[in-house]
Amino acid sequence: MPGQLESMLQPRSIAIVGASAHSRPDFVTGLRNLGYRGNLYLVNLKEPEVHGIKTYLNINDIPAPVDYVIAAIPARAVPGLIDDCARKGVKLVHLYTGRFGETGRAEDADLEQEVLRRAKKGGVRIIGPNCMGLYNPRLGIGWSDDFPTEPGTVGMASQSSYAPHDLILLSAPRGLRFSKVIGFGNALDLNESDFLEYLTDDPETKIILLYIEGVKDGPRFLRALRRAASLKPTIIIKGGKGEAGSRAAASHTAALAGSLQSWKALVTQAGALFVTSLEEMMDHAVTFAFIKSLSGPNVGIAGSGGGPSVMAADQCEAAGLKVIPLPDSIREELKRRGIPFWDWVSNPVDMTITGGTFTAGDLLNLMACHPDFHLLIAIMGEMHYQRKTVPPVDAFLNRFSLAGCQGKPVLAVVPDKGYDLEWFACPSARLMAEIRTNLVAAGIPIYPTMERAARAARAALDYFQRQK
Repeated sequence: MPGQLESMLQPRSIAIVGASAHSRPDFVTGLRNLGYRGNLYLVNLKEPEVHGIKTYLNINDIPAPVDYVIAAIPARAVPGLIDDCARKGVKLVHLYTGRFGETGRAEDADLEQEVLRRAKKGGVRIIGPNCMGLYNPRLGIGWSDDFPTEPGTVGMASQSSYAPHDLILLSAPRGLRFSKVIGFGNALDLNESDFLEYLTDDPETKIILLYIEGVKDGPRFLRALRRAASLKPTIIIKGGKGEAGSRAAASHTAALAGSLQSWKALVTQAGALFVTSLEEMMDHAVTFAFIKSLSGPNVGIAGSGGGPSVMAADQCEAAGLKVIPLPDSIREELKRRGIPFWDWVSNPVDMTITGGTFTAGDLLNLMACHPDFHLLIAIMGEMHYQRKTVPPVDAFLNRFSLAGCQGKPVLAVVPDKGYDLEWFACPSARLMAEIRTNLVAAGIPIYPTMERAARAARAALDYFQRQK
C-alpha cells in the first residue's frame, strides 16, 4: 500500500469537481498560488469558467487522463461521481464533501457505505469524506494559498484538517516545513494506518505527526506505530479525550475514541511521543527538526535576570532536566579574564550582576566547551519587554553570539505575546520577530517560554535514549 499511495499522492493531473470562485476553501486559488505544475481541470454544471479556467460538465468530458479528483459537491451527488471516476480511470478521490456518517443519521451512514461500495467496485480509492485532503509543497498541492511553498521534513496525517492547518501556519515562523500533510476525515477507505505506513516509508519525511480521534484497526495501527517510532520521531495527539470531546469526535468524523489512559499506554509502549495540545506537538516537532541528538539532561542557562533565572531553573527541573552547578573550571576562566564577581556567577546566570563585563553568549560558549553540559538554553528578550526603545537586532544578537557552541544543542527562549495588539505594535515585538528570524536562519530552535522549551527538550532526550 505505501508504494501505491506514493504514486497516487503525486498526481500529474487534478480535477476539481464542484469548483467555484465563491467556495471556501478555494482549491483552485490554492493550487495556483502554491505552484501546482500538473494539469488542472475544473468541473462545474453552471459556470462556463472559474478563475479564467474553462469548466466541463462531467469529468468524462475532460479530454485527458485525470489522476486525482477533489470533490466539493453535495453528498447525494457523490455516488454518481464515484461511478464517473471509475469510468475515467481515476485512482484517487479526495472527498471534501461532508455530512455523511459523522452526522449520526442512519440515512447518511448508509449513503457513506454506498459510496464505499461503488468505490471498491470501480477500483477507486478515497481520502475522506469530510476533510481537506493533501498538502504537498514540493508538488504545489494544498488547500490554502497562504501555506509555505518550501518543502520540509515533517509529515502529518490527521483526522482533523484544521489541526494541521493551524500547525502549518503557526509553525512557519519557527522554521518548520512539511513534506506531506494528509487530512483524511472520516477514513471511509484509506485510514490512519495507511497514511502512517506511507509516511514511515517516505524518504522525504523525517518526523511524523498524527492527530487521531479513533482507529479503524487497532492491531494494525499498533504494528504500524511501533515500526514508525523505531525509525522516526513519531508524535501523536489524541482528539476526543474526555466525555464531551468524545461526543465531538463522533460528530466530527464518526470516530470511536477510546479512553485517554489506553491511548497513552499504547503510544508509550510503541515508543512514540504522546502530547496533549497542538502547541506541545509543535514544540516537539521543532525540537526534532533542529536537534539530531541529545546525550544527557544537564542544561546550562544564560540570558536572564535573578528572579526569572530562578524560575527557569525550577521549570527545567520540573521537566526532568538537571540544572547543574557552574563548574569551578569555568569560574577560574572568568577569573583569568579579569571578570569581577567571577566567584558569584552560577547556573542559571543572573545577568544583572555582570555589569556588562561579559555577555550571555560568553558564558554559553564556555558551557558548550565543558563536557558536563549536554544542552544550552539562551533566554532572549525579556529585558526589553516594556521598553519603548530597543537596541538594533545586530547589537542584541551580538550579546548572544553562539559561535563557540557548535556541537552542543542550543535552544532559545524568545518571548511571544501572540495576538496582543498593543504588544504587537511596540518596538519590542518587532525586535523579537527579527530575533526569531535570525535564530531560525542560524539553525537554532525557538520557544515562547522556558517551560515549553524544557518539556520539549526532555521529550527529545527520552526519545534519543530509547533509540540507543
